[in-house]
Amino acid sequence: MRLQDKVALITGAASGIGLESARRFVQEGARVTVVDVDEAAGERAAAELKDRGHFVRADVSRAKDCEHMVAEAERQFGQLDILFNNAGIMDSGDDDAIATEEDVWDRTMAINLKGVYLGCKYGIPALRRAGGGAIINTASFVALLGAATPQIAYTASKGGVLAMTRELAVIHAREKIRVNALCPGPLRTELLMKFLDTEEKKQRRLVHIPMGRFGEAKEMADAAVFLASEEASYLTGATFSVDGGITAAYVTPE
Repeated sequence: MRLQDKVALITGAASGIGLESARRFVQEGARVTVVDVDEAAGERAAAELKDRGHFVRADVSRAKDCEHMVAEAERQFGQLDILFNNAGIMDSGDDDAIATEEDVWDRTMAINLKGVYLGCKYGIPALRRAGGGAIINTASFVALLGAATPQIAYTASKGGVLAMTRELAVIHAREKIRVNALCPGPLRTELLMKFLDTEEKKQRRLVHIPMGRFGEAKEMADAAVFLASEEASYLTGATFSVDGGITAAYVTPE
């Protein structure tokens, strides 16, 4: 078991990457605090994990909620070893700089970028109390490449996650706290499929992926297990791209 006796907190854990990661972490021996704003889905996710799961409702854009979720993880399981800042949104109103409204920009930044900062603000002291640990921040391939379908706020927020990850990794390396960014490619998740809501939009993404398909949330969960485990003990400040080759491609056939 690669995460035996570890305690993890995963935000956005009621669906998609977060839910699949919670399942995989438990399979590898961890106990997981499931965090989400969707209370019903979060409770279902935690119930599925049985005595190795615990649900806390939190809005990651709110400092008090983030402080509470970390405190609850420690209260329930005694410590915190793994912090997976995964919660994020992709607003349907996100477009280019001209068309994107200010409220869409602000909401996207509050959840996708500020949420990672707040998770670290309250999570890092808990990792220190545990003697070290691992932080995984969900970024995206669009932090490395311009998106074929405009989504200016999402792209900028994920670029910020990458920059923050690098700085956190440098600051906390001597404290035995590793910080890495998971950069998924386009995935067949509800979040992305709602955004790519026409076949034309889907094909505009697929044509650039050398593997010719969308990734699956389970594949990101496998990557997260590696980043959280001792197998990644010398890996920090990394941009860990799991993207079907999209960031490696120069031109792909249409």
